[in-house]
Amino acid sequence: MTYCTKQKETPAGRNFKSRIFEMLYSDRRELLDLYNAVNGTAYTDPELLEINTLENAVYMAMHNDVSFVIDMRLSLYEHQSTYSPNLPLRYLFYVSDLYSLMTKEMNLYGTKKVRIPAPRFVIFYNGQAIQPEQQVLKLSELYSVQEDDCALELEAIMLNINKGCNQRLMESCKSLREYAEYTARVRKYAGTMELDDAVERAINECIREGILSEFLRKNRAEAKKVSIYEYDAEKHIRMERDEAREEGREEGREQMLTEQIKKKLAKGKSLRQIAEELEEEEEHVGRLLEKINHMS
Repeated sequence: MTYCTKQKETPAGRNFKSRIFEMLYSDRRELLDLYNAVNGTAYTDPELLEINTLENAVYMAMHNDVSFVIDMRLSLYEHQSTYSPNLPLRYLFYVSDLYSLMTKEMNLYGTKKVRIPAPRFVIFYNGQAIQPEQQVLKLSELYSVQEDDCALELEAIMLNINKGCNQRLMESCKSLREYAEYTARVRKYAGTMELDDAVERAINECIREGILSEFLRKNRAEAKKVSIYEYDAEKHIRMERDEAREEGREEGREQMLTEQIKKKLAKGKSLRQIAEELEEEEEHVGRLLEKINHMS
């Protein structure tokens, strides 16, 4: 299994309402190109796409002239800059809502089968944490009880779309390849300059070098704002997770220290002796002793 290298940290910390990925693939031509690259197909008419967006996921139904889904496939695409093992469960909610909308005029209690398009779940990951080029996330991995033959399964493929990953896919989809390049440049420059300047430099270079040039020219102001918000949010999420991990480590250390203090108390050691033996400040040991006495 091939893994991709970790990107540099990006300074900042605000919220954002959209993503460059979503903006880019709101264009039917680009979305069809992405679909073809992922599925190995060669559709050419963007008007065959029927797009629905729900909670940052793109639901793409491809219809022919009589409103059947082409290939009987429904693609559910989502972009993620942070890894989450819970995506299959979120997808289950998404597809349930979507099927409910598709079948609201159908007789679900009749004897005739209600036909629904077969779903395909794809996650496009471009976070900075190291992840495999491809991996399959399964709903069954979230079950409290693991069974060999589970009654309900949902599998989502997660594709790493950072620069240097999934080369065959990138070669098949120009916009995805250029999106990865643009993202890499923003992160690279943000490591040595203010984020506003880093985004501006990346945009100028990409336009000059023909990388997402039409998209960036057309959406320059919005793309810059969204890029800043997006990478601010990424760092904010990373910082919160780092703080949570640090809090968890500190809590574990305190628990271990408390157990050591209890054992030494049972041996009749004094506060000063305990502090010296554990190489801790007497004040800190005293606070833990108070907690121990309060719990007793």
